Amino acid sequence: MADGRLRAELASMGSSSAKIALSDAPVGQRLEAALLALAEHRAPRTTCPSDAARAVGGADWRDLMDRTREIARDLARRGAVEITQRGEVLDVDESWRGPIRIRLVRPAR
Repeated sequence: MADGRLRAELASMGSSSAKIALSDAPVGQRLEAALLALAEHRAPRTTCPSDAARAVGGADWRDLMDRTREIARDLARRGAVEITQRGEVLDVDESWRGPIRIRLVRPAR
């Protein structure tokens, strides 16, 4: 089951974000934490927002997709992640449709 694999991936990370994602915190906090934890763990590769929704929502993950996309937009506005589609960074304030990916933004050194 995909959500079990994703929860196991989060559990193996040990980061504070991963712990929040697996906690009984409010769903919005858990989704944000899951997006950040997965993006960080998979960097420099991207992650699909549905993975965060699956990890938090289990069988009801589809019901969380709109909220997950909005949280991803908020994270992008704050500069924590980029939202991409077909490898191109999307403007978070524009309308877009179709599959998107989330990429962690690394601070300049």
